[in-house]
Amino acid sequence: MNKTTILKTMLQNRNITLPILTFPAIQMMNITVFDLISNAKHQAKAMKLLADTYPMSAAQSMMDLSVEAEAFGAKVRFFDMDIPTITGSILKTQDDIEKLKVPPIGTKRTANYIDGIRLAKELINDRPVLAGCIGPFSLAGRLMDMTEIMVDCYLEPEMVHATLKKTSEFITNYILAFKAVGADGVIMAEPAAGLLSPELCEMFSSQYIKQIADAVKDENFIFGYHNCGNTVPLVESIAGIDADFYHIGNAVDIETMLKLMPDNKIIMGNLSPSDVFRKGTLETVKNATLELLNRCNKYPNFIISTGCDIPPMTNLENISMYFETVTDFYKTHK
Repeated sequence: MNKTTILKTMLQNRNITLPILTFPAIQMMNITVFDLISNAKHQAKAMKLLADTYPMSAAQSMMDLSVEAEAFGAKVRFFDMDIPTITGSILKTQDDIEKLKVPPIGTKRTANYIDGIRLAKELINDRPVLAGCIGPFSLAGRLMDMTEIMVDCYLEPEMVHATLKKTSEFITNYILAFKAVGADGVIMAEPAAGLLSPELCEMFSSQYIKQIADAVKDENFIFGYHNCGNTVPLVESIAGIDADFYHIGNAVDIETMLKLMPDNKIIMGNLSPSDVFRKGTLETVKNATLELLNRCNKYPNFIISTGCDIPPMTNLENISMYFETVTDFYKTHK
């Protein structure tokens, strides 16, 4: 699929959106979150099922930000009905960082996710299939501990850079593996960069992501950037990544981002997955969706979406109401 055509189609058909919607498939399949993240066939089936059920512009792999850290040797806490989390840290000293080896692709559950994309491409041929991965700074934070890496950005910046070189190498290889099995693009999640100042964001996140993006994207491969942190101060830095689209979290006012970001870039977001979808009612989902559409539809590069991934066990009727509201809105709006 030609990237230019895909992005142009997204803007021409803004009634067909791209919420980060993967984990609620477990309710439709009667499986657990653990089943989903551990089994490539389940992942492909979930992507196909969601694509067939909802009018989405692409099918997406799970936003599981534990899988890359696990490949490096980090300890993961798994749950039946919730997304896994990383516990502790494995990099405490300069010596730990020097000894850290970049794991081969296919280590631990990376094999499941790569195979999940391969199988999904066999099942889905009516829209792009996008893989998912973590960003280099967010991955480094999971390996070093987020509190420690924030301090080290000031006190031990070379330790952070040494870690980022290894996380960036791995992520590049991981995305290229997705590309090799047919993925039409990737959405990189870099939420930890939202904790950084503009200068530190450029130094420890954006410059590395730019290198990764330049290494993987081409005329047939989309690179999307997701950040659910405070991105308003970081506009100049993240715009310099030159991603094909930007997915903005609900920590910020997306209209502010639309005014600040380049108008030739697609900006997606940013209904709260928790407050609107997980905790909301049919009425509040509809009202929140309409409010955001009425406010931001005037920006031709805006596509409504969630601010992050919709949690497992979210009421499926709320999700359906979102799509129905968007569809109805665009029957009378261009």
